[in-house]
Amino acid sequence: MFGLKIVILLIVVVVWTERVTSTYSGIGGVKAMGEQQMENEISYIHSQAAGTFEEEEQKIGDGGGSWTMVQRKGKQFVLNGGGQPFYINGFNTYWLMVFAADLSTRGKISETFQQASSLGLTVCRTWAFNDGQWRALQKSPSVYDEQVFQALDFVVNEAKKYKIRLILSLVNNWEAYGGKAQYVKWGREIGGLNNLTSDDDFFSHPTLKAYYKSHVKTVLNRVNSVNNITYKDDPTIFAWELMNEARCTSDPSGDKLQAWIEEMAVYVKSIDPKHLVEIGVEGFYGLTNPNRADQVNPNAYAKQVGTDFIRNHQVLGIDFASVHIYSDSWISQSISDEHLRFVKSWMQSHIEDAENLLGGMPVVFSEFGISRKDVGYNSSFRDTFLSTVYKNILDSAKAGGPGAGALLWQLFPEGTDYMDDGYAIIPSASQSVSNVISLHSTKLNTFNSFCSWKCHWGCRKKKNNNNFMPFPNNIAVDEHEF
Repeated sequence: MFGLKIVILLIVVVVWTERVTSTYSGIGGVKAMGEQQMENEISYIHSQAAGTFEEEEQKIGDGGGSWTMVQRKGKQFVLNGGGQPFYINGFNTYWLMVFAADLSTRGKISETFQQASSLGLTVCRTWAFNDGQWRALQKSPSVYDEQVFQALDFVVNEAKKYKIRLILSLVNNWEAYGGKAQYVKWGREIGGLNNLTSDDDFFSHPTLKAYYKSHVKTVLNRVNSVNNITYKDDPTIFAWELMNEARCTSDPSGDKLQAWIEEMAVYVKSIDPKHLVEIGVEGFYGLTNPNRADQVNPNAYAKQVGTDFIRNHQVLGIDFASVHIYSDSWISQSISDEHLRFVKSWMQSHIEDAENLLGGMPVVFSEFGISRKDVGYNSSFRDTFLSTVYKNILDSAKAGGPGAGALLWQLFPEGTDYMDDGYAIIPSASQSVSNVISLHSTKLNTFNSFCSWKCHWGCRKKKNNNNFMPFPNNIAVDEHEF
């Protein structure tokens, strides 16, 4: 009877999902369902799910799993030694360390995590770098500001309090927060390297690679001053990211960046074999896959930036694929249905290729959003845009595919508007977007909990030589993944 209740509940959630999704139609984004009705239904599903899964969650840990290291098992992320799937609904807030370094703004970190947790968000992507800038973590190669490092310690410890895991990025492609340009500057000013001609020398010059490796080693071996846990041993850290939005435009062939990825992925794993590692690229197809580059990339320039989605993610030591979604930057800054069509095509192509060309590698859409600065922007279209991303993740999860999650860019608490680049989502300022995010969290948690219950209950039933109750026919799940 308990098993039947869960199957029925999952069917209800999936059917309800399709009904809600169908109420968003194109650029108008007008909801047939009123916001109050939507809130009521979200609340009802939350209460039903909580009651149904309570017994099992006591056995397998809380809704996000017990606080163990996230691992990869085939096409999925898993917890508890592989017994519980972990589909991600996450967010970006890049400035957490810098805010934590100032006691007057440190409270915003707790506020951000509290709001994220209330929406069911489970992973935050943020910077573990600030090179040579204001409130720099790394003031010069291998020279650190202990106060800022303690601020990062606070961020990591605070995330755990709210059951949020972190993707920590280790350097920037862009000049903000220092990035590869700062490493090249250090090379000239400190290393005496007068032969550096491009910021892309970061990827190939031995001295600059040594600077980066030193930073990696320092961060991974850092002992948290708050909880005394070494970063490389802390389950709060979901994954290490080699670089935010790596590009190497000086070498469109991609060879220079590819060699750097190969070297650094193995280096990170040599220090920390426990955590997952990802690159941080935007997902552009390169010269080794010309059909995808011509048909799927948002523009012709995308294949000239030195990245290659397939080739980059075939590297030893890379555990999952990263993709970004910025149709308003890549296609047009005017809002139209073309954005939604691109999102669907972009996501489905990467999910298919992760399945068929990358051996079933999980793929995370680690940045996506729409800017209020876009021509024709309105909140209804923003909600439709987010719902489109979420639907593609849910469809992949229903089919047992490698679409493992998405992280919106970006979540802000109140009072931080001066940091807003146009993409900030302030949950307290918009009930409609909070509903969209919370609903998706509920649906993914239903899958996480149901699949975990399926594994545990199924194993007990098999021991008793009884038949195991399968998923409904319209929900395909690979039995070998559990």
